[in-house]
Amino acid sequence: MQVLMVTSECAPFVKTGGLADVAGALPMALRPLGIDTRVMVPAYPALFPLLPQGKTVAEFGDLPGGAARVVQVQAEGIDLLLLDAPQLYDRPGGIYANRAGADWPDNHIRFASLAQAAARLSFDGLPDFKPEVLHAHDWQAALAPVYLKMAGRGPASVLTIHNIAFQGVYGAYTLGQLGLDPAWFHPDGLEYYGDLSFLKGGLVYADRITTVSPTYAHEILTSAFGMGLEGVLANRADVLSGILNGIDLDAWDPESDPALACSFDAANLALRDRNRTQVCARLGLDPSVEGPLFCVISRLTQQKGLDALLDAVPHLVNRGAQLAVLGSGEPALEQGFLSAAEGYPGRVGTFIGYDENFAHLLQGGADAILIPSRFEPCGLTQLYGLRYGTLPVVARTGGLADTVIDANLAALAVGAATGFVFHDVTAPAISAALDRVCDVYTDRDQWHAMMRAAMRHPVGWETSARAYAALYADLAP
Repeated sequence: MQVLMVTSECAPFVKTGGLADVAGALPMALRPLGIDTRVMVPAYPALFPLLPQGKTVAEFGDLPGGAARVVQVQAEGIDLLLLDAPQLYDRPGGIYANRAGADWPDNHIRFASLAQAAARLSFDGLPDFKPEVLHAHDWQAALAPVYLKMAGRGPASVLTIHNIAFQGVYGAYTLGQLGLDPAWFHPDGLEYYGDLSFLKGGLVYADRITTVSPTYAHEILTSAFGMGLEGVLANRADVLSGILNGIDLDAWDPESDPALACSFDAANLALRDRNRTQVCARLGLDPSVEGPLFCVISRLTQQKGLDALLDAVPHLVNRGAQLAVLGSGEPALEQGFLSAAEGYPGRVGTFIGYDENFAHLLQGGADAILIPSRFEPCGLTQLYGLRYGTLPVVARTGGLADTVIDANLAALAVGAATGFVFHDVTAPAISAALDRVCDVYTDRDQWHAMMRAAMRHPVGWETSARAYAALYADLAP
């Protein structure tokens, strides 16, 4: 079987979040199942070095954003189809926003071009590649199923929602720019309160809809989590399913991770202390503190519950623990965690920004990872934490609820507990969870048993890849 995957980012080439990790890992997980997956992604500057290594396999003169070509190349084990359109993608700053943080004003044209190119390439395929399924990811690719339905030809389509909060909403005037039929602009089609919604269009016209955890699939059917699209999803509930994300077990392997000061396994947990020492040195933390070292590796936003965590920092310090923060986001939260580091020297350390190697070191050196999200479609950092024995402390929502087994008395009694789960994303609830962590941490045998249980927990792609393969098989002619 052959599948065309369409995405705005793909690790390890270009990444802003978990979408990239999925787009990079899932194709390789599908390969042993006999599925030939090619990933169409814009040729951003980070991908320019790959262009001369590939060959042009398609050209378009009339995409919404003008002329473009598709360059096929293999890199890092992934078969890529790079949409080369310098007028759309060759620009400084981020892939979605400029250096000042403002969205590129032509994002609707940039990503409609990606979606349309994918749909049109799939009509006739390539000499060695005729996709039976087009798999679009998030709003940036969500018009691909729409273009397929408008053309009345091409393969079946799947749309995966990674975060329903991001919907790609633009004025109705863009319909003509994007080559969309005005007759499809109505409440049961592309219209969203008078505007055009890329994501809604995909939800209406894709043949199947998936999201990245079973719990999130249920949550987005409610007004609390559906972000205004719960009614659309309710109408399509018969084709909606949740398939849990996995992680790349080779990229995240504590036995061979080059970013660690010392590799380790479940039989040699004491070796993790060297990584903790390096974390403390990097952030100016006191290495003699005996309490647990918590870490945060996250976008610093209210969605992630980090405002509530910030309010709980005094309690964390009073319990004899430490906190290491890696992330960036809302200015008030960035400043809040910087101020916490100044106010609690040696106990709180903050690095504003992102450093992939440091993220690995934190997973290999911290005792627990805090993820107090108000909603979390799947989450990957808790899966990395499980893999490295860094016990997740998570809110009960989305994929966090599906992947972490709470350290309640029953789970502890049978050795099944892999982390700590709490309900309300408030400072008091987080503080209560911190108390539970600190209490268990004093029992080193119990703590190490939890670490080993966490490291045994399956976090790879095997089960989920089989679920996607079954979904594709159900759609293929």
